[in-house]
Amino acid sequence: MQQRVEKYDWTVIGTELNAYGCAVLPKLLGARACAGLAALYPHDAHFRSHVHMARHGFGKGEYKYFKYPLPDLVGELRTALYQHVAPIANAWNERMNSETRYPARHADYLKICHAAGQTRPTPLLLQYVPGDFNCLHQDLYGELAFPLQVTVLLSTPGEDFTGGEFVLTEQRPRMQSRAEVVPLQQGDAVLFAVHNRPVQGSKGSYRVNLRHGVSRLRSGRRYTLGVIFHDAK
Repeated sequence: MQQRVEKYDWTVIGTELNAYGCAVLPKLLGARACAGLAALYPHDAHFRSHVHMARHGFGKGEYKYFKYPLPDLVGELRTALYQHVAPIANAWNERMNSETRYPARHADYLKICHAAGQTRPTPLLLQYVPGDFNCLHQDLYGELAFPLQVTVLLSTPGEDFTGGEFVLTEQRPRMQSRAEVVPLQQGDAVLFAVHNRPVQGSKGSYRVNLRHGVSRLRSGRRYTLGVIFHDAK
């Protein structure tokens, strides 16, 4: 995972994040890794909880949170990505006049989360079948929330499923919301803002709020891996 993450041009990724609030990491995972992760979904021994979205008004579909210890691939991916996104998160906080800064190592950030009572792991697998969708939301699980997260598409669009596009919306002050639909292929990841991000205006940077979701699945079955860097209460 470290080698795969290192191959990306993180300067370009940072530029895209600053412009759009999201950036695609093509072919982050290979087809075999995608299939292996999706195959874990029926086996509850890997997970700490199972959520049916309709019961909570989150949409329609379901997902499961992994328990510690995470599967090796998921843990390695979380660690490898964090060291590249932490500098971006720190730069964003500086622009938004936030005093919060994130350590260089993910293990050190998790210590901060756990000291604040956020000890439950947040990486998850999501499953969608026809008619399922995920309402626009923000993945905030406590007082501490890392500003960026990653979703990896594990299924093949057009073969395994149709529909189910990743959607990001951004609301700027005194303006209508802007929508970004992100096309992904199997193994592609989208890195995006969890809650808010800075936007450069004529008088300096200002803060905008973002939400993400998934449009209605038309056919088939869709699996995704969610990598969230903060832990939950």
